[in-house]
This record gives sequence, C-alpha cells and structure tokens, in this order.
Amino acid sequence: MRAIMKQANTKRILLGITGGIAAYKAAELVRALLKQGFDVQVAMTQAATQFITPTTLQALSGHPVLTNQWDAADNGMAHIASGREADVIVIAPATADFLAKLAHGLADDLLSTLCLARDCPLLVAPAMNKQMWSNPATQRNIAQLAADGVPLLGPASGDMACGETGMGRMLEAAELVDEIIAHFQPKLLTGVKLLMTAGPTYEAIDAVRGITNRSSGKMGYAIAHAAREMGATVTLVSGPVALAAPTGVERISVNTALEMADAVNRRAAQTDIFIGVAAVADYRPASPNEQKIKKSDAPLTVELVPNPDIIASIASLPNAPFCVGFAAESENLHEYAQAKRRAKRLPLLAANLAQTAIGADDNELILFDDDGAHPLPRTDKLSLARTLLRHVAQLYRKGKPA
Repeated sequence: MRAIMKQANTKRILLGITGGIAAYKAAELVRALLKQGFDVQVAMTQAATQFITPTTLQALSGHPVLTNQWDAADNGMAHIASGREADVIVIAPATADFLAKLAHGLADDLLSTLCLARDCPLLVAPAMNKQMWSNPATQRNIAQLAADGVPLLGPASGDMACGETGMGRMLEAAELVDEIIAHFQPKLLTGVKLLMTAGPTYEAIDAVRGITNRSSGKMGYAIAHAAREMGATVTLVSGPVALAAPTGVERISVNTALEMADAVNRRAAQTDIFIGVAAVADYRPASPNEQKIKKSDAPLTVELVPNPDIIASIASLPNAPFCVGFAAESENLHEYAQAKRRAKRLPLLAANLAQTAIGADDNELILFDDDGAHPLPRTDKLSLARTLLRHVAQLYRKGKPA
C-alpha cells in the first residue's frame, strides 16, 4: 500500500527539449529530477536530436522519448495524451525560435502542438546567444508569454558556447530543479516582503583573530529557500558562511553584528516579515587592533562591549514587521526560549538545542507563540523550514489588518 501511495503522489514532468547547444544539460536535468522523486517524460524537437540522442534520454528517464506526432501510439494523438498526463511541462532549453512559437500559438511539430493542447502549467527555461536574447522580437515574445502567465526560469548571465559572455545562458540543472520544486509549493507568502538574517557574525580582535561561533547558516538558508518557494520576495542578510545563496534570493553579505544591524535597519520599514535566524555575537572587542597582536608570555586582556540586539530593536519599531526570533540553547530550552520571547515581545520564537542543530543537515524545533509550544519533529532543514513558514504565514495573515 505504501508503494502504491508513493506512485500515486509522484509528480509527472513532461520535459521538452529544443534545438540549442544547452540541450546537453538535459541529461543532468533528467537525473536530478528523478533523484527528487519526479517521473520524467521527455519530448524533443527534431533539432534537439542533433545535440543529444533520444536513446540517451530514454535510458535515463525510463520512458520512450516523444519526437514524432504521427507515431501510432495514442492513435496519433500523443500531443493530447501526453499533455493530459503531465503535472507540468518544462521546456529546457527553450530556444528563441520555440519561444516565438509559444508566443504566437504555432503548432507545427509534436512539442509545440503538445504545449498548445496542454491543460497543465508551462514553465520555460530560455537559452540563446546574448544578441538573440536582447533582440526586440525576442523581448516582445517574452512579454507576451509573461502576459499569458507562463513563468520564465532564467536565463542567467555567463559564458556561452559561442565564446561570448552575457545574458541568455540557461540555468544549471540544480537551479532548474529548485525552480520546478518551488512551482509545486503552496504560495502562502505571495506578495510578502521577507527580510531575514542567517549565519554567524565575526568580531575582530586583531588583523587575524576574532570572536565568532559555530553557526553554519544552514537553517537560515533553508528558510530563505522555502520562503522564496512560497512566493515571498526574500532579502537575506548573511554572515560569513560557506553556502551559495538560494536561487532567486537577494543576499547581502556582512561580517560584524554592527554591519548586520545596519543592513537590517535600512530595510525594516519596507518589510512585512522579519526572521532573525543569525547567531549574532552578543559582544565585540571595544578596540580591535589593526595589526596582529604578537604572542607573549603576558596575559592578554580584551575589553568587550555589547552588540545591538537586532531582533528586539526591530520588534520595538512603531510599525514593526511580523517578527520571528530564534533561540539556540544548550539546556532548559522551554524556560529560556519562553523568557526570550517575552523579553523581546515576539509573536513567534523558534528554539532548538545547539548541540544537536549546529552544522547538521537536519534539525528539530519547538515553536513558541501565544497559544503555547508546538514541537516540530526532526527532519531535514528544508522540510523543517517549510513547516515553520506555514506556521508563520498562518499567524501573519491572522494578525494582518483586513
């Protein structure tokens, strides 16, 4: 029964591949989608088969590749049957020629006919030379697709096969998978401007030494990722971490608590929700030395002064955004978390034990709000972030004026 339920819940992706050099990325994209549990059916234009073979994609996807609308299968109606079975159609790469077909409703081959006959959402990942991308005709077609409600996945700016550098490069497979997964997430935060902090801060003692902590930033980055999936416009103020910014998230990199506080304060007035996940150093050296302090036998004394309390200052603003705090404790979790929430007057605080959370890929949280404590069981941090944000969205909408 469990296997049957999993199969029934599997999302089916119809991946359309058109004739651009970026078609070589399709093999990696198919594998990445399968790894995430999607069922992938590939359809190709004849031009696409000049760049990557249907045999390769059939072997990877486990399904015969659709290339000819006159195949005997489905009584010659592959463009109808395939579109009905898909949960979403993704065109990657989408060439300038194919974008023009989509914009003008042309249907002269299997893939274009399938898109015109679809009854599921369509996502397109453009890929072309930078001059083709910037051409007014292409931009008119893009504008028409946007008006028709067809989301664009990219393109990005970067090196191209033609040797040039510029806008028009197709997103990488991992980025496309993130976008496709985001498509299926409930858009509970559409229209919301979300500002958040993540990672540690670093307070210099001298030119090479400093005060910091072991925060990896993984939980904060997972929340930024999940918030963007749910439709929020996300600005992430991040301390020094070894993580890439989530796709579609604006990252502002800082080092010190003062820099983080300044970045947050500059944006707080335009923010609907603020989530303070960063492990901000409570103290900083009063007078950091510009040069390395040489080692000696004499004791070294460092005078420390308090850093600003970022979450408390934002929560106390006259028109404060909905504020969510985080607490990482090593003991007495309930007692310390409740006290912190009351002291900072936060509508919601998420707490965890530092020794089981820092640096790990999974975590567990207890959410504290006016209705009490809500434990979230241990799972990977992205799944945990999605659950947390569902709770945040519910409280935010409840408290928002009609």
